[in-house]
Amino acid sequence: MRIALPGGEHVLREPVTWVRPRSPARNRTVYAAAHVVADPLGDNTPGSRAAVDWDATLRFRHHLWSHGLRVADAMDTAQRNMGLDWAATRELIRRSATEAKAFGDPAALVACGAGTDQAPEARTLREVVAAYAEQIETVRDAGAGVVVMASRQLASIARGPEDYHRVYGELLSQTDRPVILHWLGEMFDPLLAGYWGSRDVAEATASFLALIHDHAARVDGVKVSLLDAEHEIGLREALPEGVRLYTGDDFNYPALIRSGSHALLGIFDAIAPAAASALQALDAGDLGRYDEIMDPTVPLSRKIFEAPTYNYKTGIVFLAWLNGHQDAFSMVNGAQAARSLPHLAEVFRLADRAGLLADPELAVFRMRSLLAVNGL
Repeated sequence: MRIALPGGEHVLREPVTWVRPRSPARNRTVYAAAHVVADPLGDNTPGSRAAVDWDATLRFRHHLWSHGLRVADAMDTAQRNMGLDWAATRELIRRSATEAKAFGDPAALVACGAGTDQAPEARTLREVVAAYAEQIETVRDAGAGVVVMASRQLASIARGPEDYHRVYGELLSQTDRPVILHWLGEMFDPLLAGYWGSRDVAEATASFLALIHDHAARVDGVKVSLLDAEHEIGLREALPEGVRLYTGDDFNYPALIRSGSHALLGIFDAIAPAAASALQALDAGDLGRYDEIMDPTVPLSRKIFEAPTYNYKTGIVFLAWLNGHQDAFSMVNGAQAARSLPHLAEVFRLADRAGLLADPELAVFRMRSLLAVNGL
């Protein structure tokens, strides 16, 4: 099968049939950060309240669970701070945790982001703590695990590491079970520059590690999204025993997972079938097969997450649409317009080369429709 794309004709490979695993991976704890499906008939123009297609959103989570992956929900992949408002976020947390019961324990199968985005006017550390506490309680009440997300509000008012330690220390002292801490780099959100109290990464890391060592019993793991493999390995080695490093490095994840990191990745939303098969190979000690599956996904991921990195959600949703997981290429906040047509065409090519177009005929039909709408 062939398709004319910007940049030249592309000949599609034979489709790959990925076998669903009988059980989750044993040697790594792996979360796919999941996107939300916008209601194409809702008013999802920039600045509007999010209108979500709940049925399609939950079906996609079933897709991830069926491949043995856990789901990290209400995270930046779900467009937190980029269109998903608190009302929709709260509903997403409740619905995802309820839906997870069909597969087992919601606390094990889904972890949800708790932040402070419902309080953009917060101006004091006390107000930041209160906003965090409200969202943590929402996640707990739903029965899901907690990911304590980085806070734009805290980043704007903190004067140094001691302010981060005060806020996180108070939150961690109140947790009833271990949580995941999230360090999201400024390439994902420029408003988080200088998180943990310094723009110097080494100083910020020292602050972060001090916090974790002080509260190790209450920290399940740390999710780090700095796109720096060497830094991640050093941080992983410095963590207290029993605290996991969940890689959030969508550029270098195969080698990092191979060498010992667990994972909480936005790209796993798009490559779930391949990632699940690779993790089964890793469990079996078949490193050649692991590399054979994972290596072709890296150019795809690097394209999706290229600068400006925070627009990666567009490529994630684009692939979900191509693969029939949703009926329309639409996003909350109108974010489907955040990437160019040549960018999306290259995502199509790379997804095909990685064996990640489940139904090539459907994918080609939809790609041609998109090209036609754009006059091609």
